[in-house]
Amino acid sequence: MAHYLAHLEVERRMAANTLQAYARDLDRLTGWARRAGRRPDTLDRSDLEAFLRDLMAEGLAPTSTARSVATLRGYYRFLRLTGRITANPSDDLPSPRQFSALPRSLSLDDVEALLQAPDPSTPKGLRDRALIEVLYATGLRVSELVGLRLTDLHLERRYLQCAGKGARERIVPLGEAATDWVTRYVAEARSRLVGRRDNAWLFLNARGGGPLSRNGFWRVLKAYGRAAGIRAPLSPHVLRHSFATHLLERGADLRAIQTMLGHADLSTTQIYTHVLEARLRQAYDQFHPRS
Repeated sequence: MAHYLAHLEVERRMAANTLQAYARDLDRLTGWARRAGRRPDTLDRSDLEAFLRDLMAEGLAPTSTARSVATLRGYYRFLRLTGRITANPSDDLPSPRQFSALPRSLSLDDVEALLQAPDPSTPKGLRDRALIEVLYATGLRVSELVGLRLTDLHLERRYLQCAGKGARERIVPLGEAATDWVTRYVAEARSRLVGRRDNAWLFLNARGGGPLSRNGFWRVLKAYGRAAGIRAPLSPHVLRHSFATHLLERGADLRAIQTMLGHADLSTTQIYTHVLEARLRQAYDQFHPRS
């Protein structure tokens, strides 16, 4: 890849910012291939499409994903012209608009390992256990999760209220386990985190007692993912996808999932049916004697 980047810099005279963006795209590709036990120059067309779907599922902006497509096309064209590969797997690679990203989700075992990672004997650990329990139990967006206030909780009736996109209010059920952990967090840990200046936010920063930020929770979740041995990329959105996928796998109504996720349009929720289709295809290809 260094040869390709040098080619862009010296022969194509690419601007420094654009060159850095291409380098980031190729770093992502290298990391993805490494996790699959492969080298980038051995990937085929289906691998590249899977890579792009993963970028989209992880929340990469459409413009950035489109640039990644351009990076792949240029990189593999360079490999083909320099004789490093015999066929270009990026020929006619579709743009991000031409296929939907299959949301990444965790297995039940990974979810359980993640939930067990925080140490609830400490105020911060108890807060973190409650955070992850609520996210997996509700499928909230990360901004909705860290924006919860004490008054949004209705623990005796096991539901919460949140303000989603467009300031649309919705009610989301809260499971028994999540209700128990939030109740314990509020009773035992929150007052120890808030310090002297009380406020209305449910989940507080461990340093100073202010509201927990989105980036703060992102870092917390990634650290617990590493501690739990989860090798796949982990983000709050992955747990949101896991919530929806696991409900659908167990027969939940798509309209109900739409309401809980706060999707304005059912077509947005229908992407989870494609997850099940992909898993069925994988099972068929693996086990059918004539596949």
